[in-house]
Amino acid sequence: MVAPDEVLKNEAVRAYILRMIGEEGMELIEKFPPEGEYSDEDLAEVTQINLNTVRHTLYTLYGKRLAEYRRIKNAETGWLTYLWVLKLENMNSCLYEDIDSVLEILEAREKYETMNDFYICQKCGLRYTFDEALNRDFVCQNCNEKMEHFDNELLAEALKSRVDKIKENMGRV
Repeated sequence: MVAPDEVLKNEAVRAYILRMIGEEGMELIEKFPPEGEYSDEDLAEVTQINLNTVRHTLYTLYGKRLAEYRRIKNAETGWLTYLWVLKLENMNSCLYEDIDSVLEILEAREKYETMNDFYICQKCGLRYTFDEALNRDFVCQNCNEKMEHFDNELLAEALKSRVDKIKENMGRV
């Protein structure tokens, strides 16, 4: 098991986790007991964090494979108890999956920007592809103003630069 304080030393990872689970979730990770499995109720009591926040944080981490649980059933009552443990050693694969998703979106957007010619309404700012503008006789559907050609070269270059930088940082040049 990787200790939370080791993982949280990296400011980028810390920011990523903070964005994922918020301040109280971060507090839970920082206060999570180092050894053993704990129920959500035990964690709420030990950390003094609201039980709903503890549960929300654990299920969010579980969704990213950064926490696991083992379910036990009370033979007398039939109640289920979930015993949780952090799996922060999965942080790198979690980050790479999310970066891959973002990269896929950026690449699709870059392709869209480079494959299309655009027109814009100067009055309301709506942007149209050439085909959309042609179908509307180059008149804005929102305010009926005449559209003008929109040069998106700067946007396309910025997207390409961002995609290239991400690929470089991931060692995929």
